Amino acid sequence: LIIGGTGLVGSTIIKYATKDYEIFATENNTPIVNPQVSSIKLDLLTNRKKIIDYIEKVKPSAVIHTVAFPNVDFCETNHELTDLLHVKITKEISEICNTINSKLIYFSTDAVFDGKKSEKYSELDTPNPLSYYGKTKLEAEKIILNNNNNNLILRSTVIYGWHNRSRFTNWVLKNLKSKKTVNAFIDQFNTPTLVDDLARSVFKIIENDISGIFHASGKSCLNRLEFAQKLASKFELDQNLIKPTKSSENPQIAPRPKNGCLDSTRFEEESGVIFNGI
Repeated sequence: LIIGGTGLVGSTIIKYATKDYEIFATENNTPIVNPQVSSIKLDLLTNRKKIIDYIEKVKPSAVIHTVAFPNVDFCETNHELTDLLHVKITKEISEICNTINSKLIYFSTDAVFDGKKSEKYSELDTPNPLSYYGKTKLEAEKIILNNNNNNLILRSTVIYGWHNRSRFTNWVLKNLKSKKTVNAFIDQFNTPTLVDDLARSVFKIIENDISGIFHASGKSCLNRLEFAQKLASKFELDQNLIKPTKSSENPQIAPRPKNGCLDSTRFEEESGVIFNGI
């Protein structure tokens, strides 16, 4: 069962599902048009009982929870809603999964770290989130693993791909194609993650029954300026339109870690999935 079947991650997981799997998914505003998928329309925020009842009815072997607020600044100013979606609803999903013995796979974030480390973060590094978004995602991680140590947390960062929800890449390409300037940060680093790699790894997790906390992200640790330049180069667009800027010159409501680069070596060894660089 994929919670968030129309999002960037959820829809790509569906794309990679083989005929061996019976797929169930939730959809919100966009219908899932796939004969292999049994879908149910629901909004987690307004009808959380429906998802609990659905999990209990379907009794899936695995539940893949991809739903979260994508806007970190929104979370910083909307604590109650963020807490509801990220923590309370996730706790209820985790509890019903535990009751019916379903493995819960939860997508988390580099925002659980403070970004003060000079190298990539491994799973052994101690989380210290700066933003409310990061704090609630970390709280959800703890709840999920405390409920059942067979569950799995996948931390990723700057997920991109051929999808309308691939926000940074779409924003850069749209502006460059329109001959508009792109102001890209030079002081925030991440390891951008191709969503296809993530999707393929989910099936390896299920097949190999992998559990615990893992980092699952791309190999290239780079800032947004470098990422934008590589996009421009790939699509033969004008790199001169990309201007370096600092996050301090463009105040953001929520604090971001300067270094959000994740080391996926351990997960690659466990899953056999090799993540792409940029």
